[in-house]
Amino acid sequence: MTGSHVDSQPLGGNYDGIYGVLAGLELLRTLNDNAIETERDIVLVNWTNEEGARFAPAMLASGVWAGQLSEDFAYARMDNQRVTVREALEAIGYRGERPARAFPVHACYELHIEQGPILEEEEIDIGLVRAAMGQRWFTVTLDGFAAHAGTTPMHSRRDAVIAFAGLALNVEEIGYQSAPDGRATIGMVQVTPNSRNVVPSRVVCSVEFRHPSQDALDAMEAGLYEATKNLAARGVTANVERIFDYAPIAFNEACLARTENVVAALGYSSKSMVSGAGHDTCYVSKVAPASMIFIPCVKGISHNEAEKILPTWSEKGANVLLHSVLAAALEK
Repeated sequence: MTGSHVDSQPLGGNYDGIYGVLAGLELLRTLNDNAIETERDIVLVNWTNEEGARFAPAMLASGVWAGQLSEDFAYARMDNQRVTVREALEAIGYRGERPARAFPVHACYELHIEQGPILEEEEIDIGLVRAAMGQRWFTVTLDGFAAHAGTTPMHSRRDAVIAFAGLALNVEEIGYQSAPDGRATIGMVQVTPNSRNVVPSRVVCSVEFRHPSQDALDAMEAGLYEATKNLAARGVTANVERIFDYAPIAFNEACLARTENVVAALGYSSKSMVSGAGHDTCYVSKVAPASMIFIPCVKGISHNEAEKILPTWSEKGANVLLHSVLAAALEK
């Protein structure tokens, strides 16, 4: 099996996910053009809602396929316009009738851009991805009290935005305390009533932690809860809801060994890596042998319209994918 995803971020680029799907398609065309027969079938997959940009959580379809998320849970996910996944799929005729569950897979490879600067900076051709960071997503709701901005004295305010500002700095500090591997991000903020002359009554924000260590993730989560306790002095209450919990993943050694052999045979340079991003193959790895292959991207830019790769990087990645998949598909 090979593939990736073609959904993107609101201002995403042209290669995140899409490169892996197109490389898989080119792989199949190459085998067909050269009349190469394999011992095993080769499946190309395009996973739905990998990014989680419209429907949270991320990697929704692969999570259902791997039995880690229920189909009912996935269908019930709702976007900001209160449209569910079920409704969105039905609207475009994409709600299929086949069961969304795993089938036996001998090996799975996902080719992807690194989405970071390491490979380009070190002038390395291929990233051999041995593991992926764990992730935890939270929705934090801060409730204060709406009041007139002109008539309410400063000492009388229960300002949810000022409370959020302190919390945001606490979240940043949690990330620094978990360095060099920790990541802490607030990516979404919604303010109510969002009026220039009203003291804000509510802030809803996302908090995301990433780390390759489960213990470190536990400590980061504990730090978040501790930070919210400090908001009571401002007359603001906090509710923290964990909406996504994904444990760190170690990829399959046999899959990695095939790719290492391919890279050596092709004369490419390589580096062992841990992925800071989540990928569909993380879920696939729970039910089948799997690993990932990274190529560089310019300045490490991703989730941005400036995302770019060079043709030589693309070619080398596709070659490594082709020969890794072919090696697995020729095994009896």
